[in-house]
Amino acid sequence: MIPSHLIKWCLSVVFLLLFQGAMAKDLVLTAPPREKPEAGQKLYGPIAIHLSKLLGQKVVYEHPKNWLNYQHAMRNDKFDIVFDGPHFISWRMAHLGHDVLVKLPGKLGFFLVAGKDDNEILRTKDLVGKKICGISPPNLSTLSVIAAYPNPVQQPVIKGIKGGMRAVEKAYLSGVCRAAVFRDAFFKKKLEASTREKVKIIYRSNPLPNQGISASKRLTDRQKSLIVQSFTQGDGIKVSNGLLRRFGGKAKKFKKATTSEYLGHNLLLEGVIFGW
Repeated sequence: MIPSHLIKWCLSVVFLLLFQGAMAKDLVLTAPPREKPEAGQKLYGPIAIHLSKLLGQKVVYEHPKNWLNYQHAMRNDKFDIVFDGPHFISWRMAHLGHDVLVKLPGKLGFFLVAGKDDNEILRTKDLVGKKICGISPPNLSTLSVIAAYPNPVQQPVIKGIKGGMRAVEKAYLSGVCRAAVFRDAFFKKKLEASTREKVKIIYRSNPLPNQGISASKRLTDRQKSLIVQSFTQGDGIKVSNGLLRRFGGKAKKFKKATTSEYLGHNLLLEGVIFGW
């Protein structure tokens, strides 16, 4: 016969485990507020549902109200699974203990261009104190160019443009700025040929790893491994199809990321006037 005190101990352990499971907090999936909330839910909602089933723990998608809200919540470690750029991933790795799991194929690079016939602007130093059109920091494109100006008092003036690279092109052509920042792929494949003929490249940023997904310390190693396997070989490929179409070009699936390739890019955010 089993002693009564042993039965009570076993029951206590069972109830404790059940209580802990019931009290387990939802995991938060998020990404930068690059689209309206409805579009964000359509893009990331199915991924949250898939991750909930995959990880055995509820995952909810939270759409940040704006960039300031996104940055504030990130700095306060409110997010568990995040899809964004290499500078943010690197920052979370350095300060919050995140692990980078998967990434989009390819590299991210940016061009700083000025008028082909503008003989006053031949190199980066010629733009100190002059306006550059680019997507507002902390967007990686503009931060990558600011990195070419290590002295904070000798930098160009960033004219933040909303609406993506096409809006930057429009603002530059209207004469708002003396130079502009474009993603290299956009410059080569989508910039109007007539615009390319009018400009010269005066700076090329160092290539960076592509956007990816990182996970917080609140996920177990097994849960992180499941995400890598699913998004590179399993059902996560299909559920992330919308994300791949929007941000991955012709990519068919995510690739496994390595820690080393994301180290140090947090410096694009830290210690600069803009962005952080």
